[in-house]
Amino acid sequence: MASKKREVQLQAVINSQSLWEEMLQNKGLTVIDVYQAWCGPCKAMQTLFRKLKNELNEDEILHFVVAEADNIVTLQPFRDKCEPIFLFSLNGKIIAKIQGANAPLVNKKVINLINEERKIAAGEMARPQYHEISFEESESEDTGDAQFETAEEAYIITIIKPDAVLTRRDLEIKAKIINAGFVVEAEDRTVLTEEQARDFYSRIEDQPDFEEFISFMTSGLSSILVLSQGKEQNLWEEDLPEIEPPEPSEEEPEVEAKSIPEVIKRKRDSLEEYLERQHVSQFCDIEESVTNVAKFIDIFFPDFKKMKTVKLDRTLAVLRPALVQEKKEEVLNIIENEGFKILMQRQIQFSEEEAHALCKEFENEDYFEKLIENMTRGPSLVLVLLRDDGLQYWKQLLGPRTVEEASESFPESLCAQFAVESLPVNQLYGSDSPETAEKEIQYFFPPQNTLALIKPHVTREQRVEILQLIKKAGFELSLLKEVLLIPEEADKIYSKIKGKDFYKDVLEVLSEGPSVVMILTKWDAIPEWRRLMGPTDPEEARLLSPDSIRAQYGVSMLRNAVHGSSSVFEAVESIGKMFEEFISENPEENGKL
Repeated sequence: MASKKREVQLQAVINSQSLWEEMLQNKGLTVIDVYQAWCGPCKAMQTLFRKLKNELNEDEILHFVVAEADNIVTLQPFRDKCEPIFLFSLNGKIIAKIQGANAPLVNKKVINLINEERKIAAGEMARPQYHEISFEESESEDTGDAQFETAEEAYIITIIKPDAVLTRRDLEIKAKIINAGFVVEAEDRTVLTEEQARDFYSRIEDQPDFEEFISFMTSGLSSILVLSQGKEQNLWEEDLPEIEPPEPSEEEPEVEAKSIPEVIKRKRDSLEEYLERQHVSQFCDIEESVTNVAKFIDIFFPDFKKMKTVKLDRTLAVLRPALVQEKKEEVLNIIENEGFKILMQRQIQFSEEEAHALCKEFENEDYFEKLIENMTRGPSLVLVLLRDDGLQYWKQLLGPRTVEEASESFPESLCAQFAVESLPVNQLYGSDSPETAEKEIQYFFPPQNTLALIKPHVTREQRVEILQLIKKAGFELSLLKEVLLIPEEADKIYSKIKGKDFYKDVLEVLSEGPSVVMILTKWDAIPEWRRLMGPTDPEEARLLSPDSIRAQYGVSMLRNAVHGSSSVFEAVESIGKMFEEFISENPEENGKL
C-alpha cells in the first residue's frame, strides 16, 4: 500500500482535457508520460523519476504526471502508438519531446532544465526563448535541441498595441518583422473587445494594474498579425557577435564550417528576442503556444483556414465603351456566374493619356489610333474583381488579345463572344500581373479618408457591432482614438455648426463621456460613410434605410450614434485638427494612412 501511495504522489493523473489545461498552469518543469489506456504508463521510468525528485528536491518547480492520450484532445496525435512518449512542459509551454524509454536522455534533459530554472531564479541568466513544439513533428528522437525546432506550419500571433498604431509605428514594426524573415500570413487592425483582451492577457491578470491595462488595450486600434517563420530567415547581422573559427591544431580536429551557421540560426529564431534588440518589444505582445495560437486565430481570423487554402486575387477589369453601351448587363452576369465578387466599379471617360496607357500593347498596330478614338468616345466600365486565383482566371476567360486569334483557337472566350466588327481587339481588359493590378486599382480607385465619430451614448457592445459593420462595408480603420470632446475638441469636428443655436445641445451630448474618433479609408469614403450612417433622424432612418447605423443604434436627432464629414474639405480639415500630431505634412502621404 505504501508503494502505491508514493506512486500517486510522484505522478499526478491527467485523464481529461480540463485537467490537461489545469496542468499547463504548473510553474517550472512538468515531465509528462503520455500513455494509451490499453497499455498504461511507462513503469520502467518511475524509478528514474523518483530518483530525480529526491535528488533535485525541487517540489515547487519539478512535477511529474501521466496523461492518457485517449481522453485528451490535445494528445490526439499520440493515440494508438505503443511506444512511450515523454513531453516536457516549461511554464505551460511544451518545449521538447523524447520518444521511447530513453532514461539517460530524459535524465539529462530534466537536470539541464532544472539547473536553468535555478539560475534564472537567482538572476544569473535570462530566460531562453523556447519555441513550443508541434505534436505533428517527425518521429525522430529528441536530440536535446528540441527547443530550437519549429513545425513547418507553426504560427505566432503578435499584437501591436494601440499607442504604436496611433503613432503609426506599427508600420515600422511590421517592416522589421518582415525584414527578419517572418511571413505575415494574416493581419488586421481592430479594437480588442474586453473579453478578447482579458482572454489574451489572462497570464498577467494577477498584476495590480491589470484593469488599467485592459482599459488601455480596448481604447484604440491594435494591429494583429499571424506570422510564420518562412523557409529562410534573414541574418540579423547587427545583432550577431563577430565569430572567428578557431585555428586548427594537432590535438583538436578542424572545426567544421557548418557549426557556426547552426549557432547563428538558433540565435535568430526568437521573434521576441529580436524585437527586444530592435527596441520595439514594449509595443508588442507575442503568443507562441500552439494551443493558444490556434484558439486566437479562430477568434481574430475565423476564415484563416479558408484563406490558406484559397488564393484570393484582386484584378482590374475594363469593359470598353462599345461593350458598355450594348452588352454591359450580359457581361456582368457572366462575371457573377463565374464566381467573381465585384468589389468596386465606376464608369470613367478616359483621357487620351489613360487610353494610351491601357492600350499600350497595340501601339505598333495600324488600328491603334482608331482604338484610342473608340476608347475616348464614351464611358468605359472599370471593375475590381475578387476570386480564387482571380487574376489568372479572368485572363483565361478573356482569351487572346485579338479577335482573329480568339475566333480560330478560343471561340468560347469573351474576346470571341463580344467582338466588335470595327475593332479587331478584345473588348475587355485585365491586369497582367498582381503588381500591375494593385497599381491600376490604386490609380482608378484612389483611397479617400473621412473623419467618423461614434458618440458617447453608444455602449461598448454596440461600438463593437458598429466597428464590425464598418469593416464589413469595406472601410479600413486607419486611425482611432477615444476622446472626451470638450468644447475645444468638439469645435475641430463641428466647426460648420459652431454658431448655430442648437450647438450647445450638441456639446452637452458630447460631454456625457468619451467618443470614438476615427479615420476611415476607402475609395469614395465620404459618400460611402454617409450612406452607411443613414439619415440624420433615426426615425427617418428606420423608414428609409433600416440597415443603416443610425436606424439600428440612434435614439434621437442629437443621440443618433454616429457623425461623419460631409465634404472633402471638411474631412481634410477635421482630420488635420483631430490627428494633427500624427498626420504627414505631405497631402499625398495622408491618403496612405
